[in-house]
Amino acid sequence: MSAALAMARALGIDPLIAAELLPEIEAVMVRMLNEQMEGSRDG
Repeated sequence: MSAALAMARALGIDPLIAAELLPEIEAVMVRMLNEQMEGSRDG
């Protein structure tokens, strides 16, 4: 979390906004990675 907030700060994004959005972003990333992993097993 601290690395993500540091990256947001470096990009000029308000850390409070980033902290609010990170759980949603993480959920989407995990879902997409799982879909990709399932797809690679099927192929």
